[in-house]
Amino acid sequence: MKLLEPFLNWQSEIQAVRRDIHAHPELSYQEQRTSDLVARCLEKWGITVHRGLAGTGIVGEIKGTPAGSEQLSPRAIGLRADLDALPMEELNTFAHASQHQGKMHGCGHDGHTAMLLNAAHYLAENRDFDGTVYVIFQPAEEAGAGAKRMIDDGLFVKFPMQAVFGMHNWPSMPAGQFGVTAGPIMASSNEFCITIRGKGAHGGMPHLGVDPVMTAVQIAQSLQTVITRNRHPLEAAVLSITQIHAGSADNVIPTEAIMRGTVRTFTIETLDLIEKRMREVIEHSASAMGAAAEFSFIRSYPPTINDAKEAAFCAQVMKEIVGPENVDDHVVPTMGAEDFAYMLQAVPGCYVWIGNGSGAHRDAGHGLGPCMLHNGSYDFNDELLPLGATYWAKLAQEWFKR
Repeated sequence: MKLLEPFLNWQSEIQAVRRDIHAHPELSYQEQRTSDLVARCLEKWGITVHRGLAGTGIVGEIKGTPAGSEQLSPRAIGLRADLDALPMEELNTFAHASQHQGKMHGCGHDGHTAMLLNAAHYLAENRDFDGTVYVIFQPAEEAGAGAKRMIDDGLFVKFPMQAVFGMHNWPSMPAGQFGVTAGPIMASSNEFCITIRGKGAHGGMPHLGVDPVMTAVQIAQSLQTVITRNRHPLEAAVLSITQIHAGSADNVIPTEAIMRGTVRTFTIETLDLIEKRMREVIEHSASAMGAAAEFSFIRSYPPTINDAKEAAFCAQVMKEIVGPENVDDHVVPTMGAEDFAYMLQAVPGCYVWIGNGSGAHRDAGHGLGPCMLHNGSYDFNDELLPLGATYWAKLAQEWFKR
């Protein structure tokens, strides 16, 4: 493993920053303390700081000073980390556990922020690249679409760049390994709600009513044919009904039933097809049962799709750091979602995974659950801080050499 030496020297300092962020988690669009901490670090290292995008977002501007160049190239890239925590209870009791009840860095955004801060420090001291690196600290990744709001606030207009890159820790992957793939790496995230209205009646006299519960059962079964009979078999997709709410008594047929769930796809075309067929199946199934149905479909995050050229470039940088045997450059995508997808829709780039290990790294006092994302026993692996920062720094330096 070829780590840049300054990151080894800064390990204790950046670990302290990471654990401080972990102990003081802030939810989407509330990351004021975290944003202030990031800004102080960047300013201390002589980096120009721009604040205000998406409220608590920060962009650090690091201009290169290449030897022998009279004029700096206008080329620029962006490196992005996320700031927000999750609205969940932490089960860990070690010293840096959350100090705020009901809030936890259960997805590793504290580590993402620390790794990018580490890299920014290095790049500020080693500006031998011909162009500009923008370090992007984005709020509200967790269901807040902070990436989209930063773009709407002018991210790529105020800071033009030719490529943008993101990274997420991955607990199921051993520490010291990376994963990347060209094309989709994470799915779109979409939610739906179906409200079925029937006619209430006595449970012993069902012929006098219109049963929304049986209508819901019929619709639930029929919706699976959208996946098994309408979707192309080679196009990955998930349609999961995760909630059904109806009734309040054993002997009463209710008037209404509500169903909720999620749809995940890797392409917009497949998503369009599923939404269209869902609407048709719901309306006709309800009508056949004598009921009425309302259907709402909310498109949250689009699929995260890596540019093929930049994915190959990222893989090469990784292999130079940890060796080809520790890089999966055709990693299997996940049906999880990520709002970095919005940035990749606007600018070519690549999103990668860095292995977080199985949880053996956790301090004494960790929860008894697995070290998985969105789990109360999770903690980011501080051993990754020099590795992730080395990847960011090498990626920036090598990108400008192309």
